[in-house]
Amino acid sequence: MPTTPPSGDWSGIGWNDWSDLALIRARLDAGADPHGNVYHYGRPLRAAAAHGSPEVVAELARRIDDVDTEYEGRTALWEAVFADRPGNARVLADAGADPWRPMMSGWSPGRLSLATPTPDLFPLPPGEPGLSPAESAAVAEARRLITALGDFEDDGLGLACVAGVTAAEAVRRLEAEPVAQDEVEEVLEDPAELWEDNLDLVGITDVPGGCVITQPWGFGPSSPRVSERLSAGTVCYGLFANPKSGNQGSVARDGVIVEWDTHPGGGSVSPGQPAAEILATYLYQGQAIAYCCAGAGLRLPDARAIIGECDLWVRLPGHLV
Repeated sequence: MPTTPPSGDWSGIGWNDWSDLALIRARLDAGADPHGNVYHYGRPLRAAAAHGSPEVVAELARRIDDVDTEYEGRTALWEAVFADRPGNARVLADAGADPWRPMMSGWSPGRLSLATPTPDLFPLPPGEPGLSPAESAAVAEARRLITALGDFEDDGLGLACVAGVTAAEAVRRLEAEPVAQDEVEEVLEDPAELWEDNLDLVGITDVPGGCVITQPWGFGPSSPRVSERLSAGTVCYGLFANPKSGNQGSVARDGVIVEWDTHPGGGSVSPGQPAAEILATYLYQGQAIAYCCAGAGLRLPDARAIIGECDLWVRLPGHLV
């Protein structure tokens, strides 16, 4: 059978294809523009840096004019470091990419690499600042917290993480009423069947740094009225792990929703974000629950407060959910 000649563009190339050297080389040889556009990533080199192999990165790097071209404030080397692909980062540095080029609120790819599992990726030049004590502490806490929480199924989970507020105070703020344990156990045995009638049922647990309000089957804890009440004089990070559309986050400060429909754990940063938020976004990629806990300064020792083994179960007033 005749062989279909390779396309001379980047159409149909998926994220996994950026590790296929033969495929990418064939596209390039057929006329695909190494300076062309790839949806969301700008030039192909940046897509390969984040998703591909060192061999493909090297092939693209030798065919373009400038390996340090920026797209939305980021170079290909930044993408490789942020995606924890040290092999790709080394290839780019060997091709002339500058690890210490400032970008993203003062972060350079090299300084960000100090927060990665390969902090010795690039030699630290004289006079170049490393991580501050606060940043080093944030890195250590992220690794501890993610390990402590572990892995569990979170589809449908609702969560509120409140700084500096005890469980008893949360109950008072929410005007909630305690629920008998047998009633809770009945719901926990079959949440898929009973969730619609129990969006007002939440668990509350004291944790180091504040408290956690959880609902393994719904969005109750992250509803705006709940967050507003809980955040009076403090901060509340809300999360609903929507099985249909992904993680939906919010932040309330002192009774006001200041961020809504965020994507915690999504790993997307922009040049206008504060430096601390860029670091947190890197550290908690794919870890939405840990991100919310850390944002509120909660230092959970394990996942007990989140998965339903709570100190207290209460019903919220109907007008809050």
